[in-house]
Amino acid sequence: MSILRRHCAALGAAVGLLALVHAPITQAKDEIVVGGVYDISGPLQQFGETKANMLRLAVEETNAKGGLLGKPVRLVIYDTQSNVPLYAQYGQRLALNDKADVVHGGVLSAAREVLRPIMRRANVPYFYNMRYEGGVCDRNTVITGTTPSQSLRKMVPWAIEEFGPRIYVLGPDYNFGQITEKWIDQIAAENNAEVVGKELFPLDASNFSATISNIQRAKPDFIFNSFVGPAQSSFYTQWEGAGMKDTIPMLSQTFGDSGEQLAIPVEATEGTYIMAHYVEEIDLPGNEEFVARFKEKFGDKGYVSNLVVGEYVGWKIYEAAVEKAGSTDPDAVRAAFAEGIEVDTPAGRITLDPATNHVVADMHLFKFNDDSQFEMLESYEQVQPVDTEGQCDLIANPDTNEQFEPSV
Repeated sequence: MSILRRHCAALGAAVGLLALVHAPITQAKDEIVVGGVYDISGPLQQFGETKANMLRLAVEETNAKGGLLGKPVRLVIYDTQSNVPLYAQYGQRLALNDKADVVHGGVLSAAREVLRPIMRRANVPYFYNMRYEGGVCDRNTVITGTTPSQSLRKMVPWAIEEFGPRIYVLGPDYNFGQITEKWIDQIAAENNAEVVGKELFPLDASNFSATISNIQRAKPDFIFNSFVGPAQSSFYTQWEGAGMKDTIPMLSQTFGDSGEQLAIPVEATEGTYIMAHYVEEIDLPGNEEFVARFKEKFGDKGYVSNLVVGEYVGWKIYEAAVEKAGSTDPDAVRAAFAEGIEVDTPAGRITLDPATNHVVADMHLFKFNDDSQFEMLESYEQVQPVDTEGQCDLIANPDTNEQFEPSV
């Protein structure tokens, strides 16, 4: 069965399993239990393994300073093997058997939409620490990843002014790519630009010869991609092999998120533009020591991307909320979310927006250079997560449980 078909099957599996989640769990008295669910093996290992290790580092730091509320923190992590239905199984296990106080995890948006209702019904706060398509409005779910308003609404208008109004969109054929496509349609219309072509692919797609021909015929001013996983990343080498890399600028919402820039020949990716709140080489106070600490513990094989640092940010937000609440009681923690949380991180100052449960962060436009480093071109201070502006207001409507989409 393909990865995408397993994702679709997961939704049905999750509905059945939801019936098994009952009343709020009894909190452990002598420890705080943190759950993690990641794709540590399988096709999405390059995302999940490093993210799981970052959560390990964050929890280890908390225990080294005496724990949380004077209690030790115990971390329980499960490997879904890049199989979305296992998110339902392990999410239930964390809530019912392990008595988790909080759960972090999920790589694909499909995995999030399996975990999110399970954790909401089980009354366990849930953190999704990934760049994603935006729109989730749920007081029980905190999202630390970059949203379209923080990346696309900055990067796409910049590219239209820099390169021209004709855009070709490439991405994965599931909700992340599908909703991203809608955001770009909306942003293009707002900026008198035109999407002249769009193609979405299964996660295991690796032959892009027909797509390259389509792009050559469409003659866009720039390409915007949201590729996910190693198969789709093979586009870069095929694009360079066709002699196209230096003819049409390439922008990406995802390049560098899993450290793939270190595995792909630099001549195929040099010149790619991204928007992120963090890259491993960013010059911010304490970041060099932070990266060194991570690599000393886990080795130099994992790139610390904005997706990876999201796990650290997520844990720091939860830690601060528990300290503010003086309790791990879910209602008290959610009340702390509603008051707003601010934390200092290697990615700079991060604020949890009470109205959306998303983060406010500095955003940076980077260009990947031939020295295999990201060069910062522009910065935008404390960019708000306004993808659901006028739709999501958890202060006024705390019981909202929806994922809003752009109206295009």
